[in-house]
Amino acid sequence: MAKGYLAIVLHAHLPFVRHPEFEDFLEEDWLFEAITETYIPLIKMLQGLERDGVDYKLTISLSPTLMAMLMDDHLQNKYVKHLYKLIELSEKEIDRTKWEGQFNSLAHMYHDLFLDARRIFVDQYGRNLINAFKHFQEKGNLEVITCCATHGYLPLMEAERRASVRAQVKTATDMYQKVFGRKSAGIWLPECGYFPGDEEVLKQEGIKYFLVDNHGILFGTPRPRFGVFSGYLTKSGVGVYGRDIESSKSVWSAVEGYPGDYSYREFYRDIGFDLDYDYIRPYINADGVRINTGIKYHKITGPTNSKEPYNPDQARQTAAAHAANFIFNRGKQIEHLVHAMGDRKPIIVAPYDAELYGHWWYEGPMWLDFLIRKIRYDQDTIALTTPGEYLKMYKKYQVLQPAFSSWGYKGYSEFWLEGSNDWIYRHLHKMVERMVEAANSNRHAKGLSLRALNQMARELLLAQSSDWAFIIKTGSHSSYAVERFRGHAENFTGLYEDIKSGSLDEEYIKRLEWKNNIFPDIDYSVYCT
Repeated sequence: MAKGYLAIVLHAHLPFVRHPEFEDFLEEDWLFEAITETYIPLIKMLQGLERDGVDYKLTISLSPTLMAMLMDDHLQNKYVKHLYKLIELSEKEIDRTKWEGQFNSLAHMYHDLFLDARRIFVDQYGRNLINAFKHFQEKGNLEVITCCATHGYLPLMEAERRASVRAQVKTATDMYQKVFGRKSAGIWLPECGYFPGDEEVLKQEGIKYFLVDNHGILFGTPRPRFGVFSGYLTKSGVGVYGRDIESSKSVWSAVEGYPGDYSYREFYRDIGFDLDYDYIRPYINADGVRINTGIKYHKITGPTNSKEPYNPDQARQTAAAHAANFIFNRGKQIEHLVHAMGDRKPIIVAPYDAELYGHWWYEGPMWLDFLIRKIRYDQDTIALTTPGEYLKMYKKYQVLQPAFSSWGYKGYSEFWLEGSNDWIYRHLHKMVERMVEAANSNRHAKGLSLRALNQMARELLLAQSSDWAFIIKTGSHSSYAVERFRGHAENFTGLYEDIKSGSLDEEYIKRLEWKNNIFPDIDYSVYCT
């Protein structure tokens, strides 16, 4: 019998980026990179655990925007073309490096990885990776939960707050129900952003729990008896968990985290930038912009520009050692906590962005595989669980009002509301007011009016994505984020004015439905008050 529990929660999310009007679009590569470097490696890891009969528990949040892109025919076809280019490039690399022993071995490694990605994506799952996650959930090892519809940042939704939050949550839970055939047990609040009272909407949609950053629990009312090492119930009956800082720091910290080890693969050295332009030109962006190909030959090495060749065996050994270190530290935490927990065993909740595993930290899926196997077979202090399962373990939980909070810089929304991006919110507030007005004024819309109102709802949800504020703040791809936000705001306003004037343009509506086709079953009446 284990003394305590570890709940690893991976949040898989990307903004909705789909441009059927272009044959090749730079930002669509975000999805293609994540499929090749994160989602398929994680699926391969889960397949290996199933093959070897390893019992485990893991939680993954799939955002509705990511799910929509993974199920989209247009993007699926583009990804297959992207894969064929990578396979061709890796074949050329095998030939180019045939006299360079270590690099040639790595070229073969990447060629095999790309071929395997094609096999899994095309042959095994019919181009729809959602089927993989559904399979592991049905096996009972994976708890798949949802997120808000477009990753809208709830704490800053001030205008018609309840309608805004309800639209983000209900649209997400309806999509989850349709895809997985069941209700989502939990929800990942975007950026772990919590505003007191929002749990009432979660309860209405059947959500059993959500996660906040640790200060959302520690500053809750009344004082939490068990810190962040237990689940709690809000007054509405929805459960809430807080993030454990120690387990997060081991992975996230740029100074202390495992991914910075010198033997791991260097993310910032890629042949898309290193090799001769004419050679690499057919495999980068159609506009001739150098991009990452995913073929990287060097390890971190240290704080130097002279990087040594990557050694996969050495990196694998390091990942195993780091997994053992993580388990040792969590075990010590649990042994310390167990005497203060009274009638229950402690739970350590360790949430991470899924894209860290494989994309940013190449060895991440390998580390996670070692971690799960070592917990299962090499110790008896820790057992893996999910937040949903832990809530069923005990009859009573302390009732707690969590505090307003987020993760990210300073922990109180500052990354999503500061000088570079604060201008977007006055537009969002006005759009929500107009959406509620239009929904209330057209409660029984049919035909073209119904299509226009539903498309208004799509454009509003897409404009609310927290990714635009985040990208504007970071300064990377900020012009694209500004363009996307303004585009959705303009589309929304155009539809609103046409509905008000009664002069709807079917071709205009049809064009928007074709381009921004997310949530085909959306119902604008979710905004009725």
